[in-house]
Amino acid sequence: MLAIPEFQRITVEPGKCGGKLCIRGMRITVRRVIEILATFRDQEELFREYPFLEEEDLQQALCYAAATMDDEVGYLNLVA
Repeated sequence: MLAIPEFQRITVEPGKCGGKLCIRGMRITVRRVIEILATFRDQEELFREYPFLEEEDLQQALCYAAATMDDEVGYLNLVA
């Protein structure tokens, strides 16, 4: 499993979720976390629906999305 140094909770595994970026090696993609954040206005409700997510997971997903908008991070920055 590879992790992006600045984003320790964001991982990628070739055989998991089609090699897409996931949160902490789980089968939930960064994209899905962003979609969840866009859907749930109330974080208490979000955490009831997705109890395995943590506040830091949400923050790193948002920060990663923002960084990729400016091309500040990419797959070439992945390390073992």
